[in-house]
Amino acid sequence: MSAPLRLCALDEIPAEDGKGVSLRDGDKLYRYVVLRDGETARAYVNSCPHKRLPLDWVPDRFLSRDKRFIQCSSHGALFRIADGQCVKGPCVGQRLRPAPIRIEGGAVYLTAPPND
Repeated sequence: MSAPLRLCALDEIPAEDGKGVSLRDGDKLYRYVVLRDGETARAYVNSCPHKRLPLDWVPDRFLSRDKRFIQCSSHGALFRIADGQCVKGPCVGQRLRPAPIRIEGGAVYLTAPPND
């Protein structure tokens, strides 16, 4: 990756919520969840460490009802938003893979190449 890839505009993500973003590189499809916290954001690979299934149960629905955790659509595992650590479910002790991002000009950019 020669330049950062634009994932989305920060204002496309509802306040204190998340957005799913997909990028294609040849035959590969990479999926991310970008979570907004005011004017900042964090991102993770959209894949549960337990079964490698997408986290969202419907498009862009990543958070628990109380919006305190990222919740896996497959088995309900809960992950801390701040660091991706699983705190409940079959993958306790594992974590989501972070995706390095930066925010510039109101947009969220992936700053390192997608990996498997």
